[in-house]
Amino acid sequence: MTRGSTLPAHRLSDLPDRVALPALPEQTRTPPPARTALEGFNGAPAAEAHRILLDCLRSLSWAHRVTAHRPYPTLDALLAASDEAAYDLTAGDLTEALAAESLPPLPEDAYGAAHMALGAAHAAYEARFGHTFVICLDGLPPNEALDHVLETIRSRWANDPEKEREVVAEELRRLARQRLAGALEDPGL
Repeated sequence: MTRGSTLPAHRLSDLPDRVALPALPEQTRTPPPARTALEGFNGAPAAEAHRILLDCLRSLSWAHRVTAHRPYPTLDALLAASDEAAYDLTAGDLTEALAAESLPPLPEDAYGAAHMALGAAHAAYEARFGHTFVICLDGLPPNEALDHVLETIRSRWANDPEKEREVVAEELRRLARQRLAGALEDPGL
């Protein structure tokens, strides 16, 4: 069997000042560095960053302020900016954020009486303060959440409205921080 014409073999001596470099095997090539969630957040269009932030705390002014100060060099810097913006929430901002909050979910194995107790405690709280009860359960073991929520809602019911507004603002700040840190752990960001 005859083959068609072939190109002449190249020899290094035929190519002065050239060096032949072998190709690296596929598995030894270094892939481009993966983009971190923080880099994704920093580089996202403003509308997308704003949406991510509103999932953490439903305050338009808070989300706008945190979005406007991008890029953040570290997650800690972003969380500090989130905290600062949360400390500056006005009464209207708090009302806006509270309107989107709901009670923390009960564990799936919670018994019916727990649902009734939490419902009654929340109804009394909402009647007194005019908004939903919010609490950040970050770091609390799931098996202690129900008792903690019930105990806290009952103790906070005794607060005067101004003191409770301060507590609510702090709980919203903690919730925003927890949710934002969780959102930026998501590699799909």
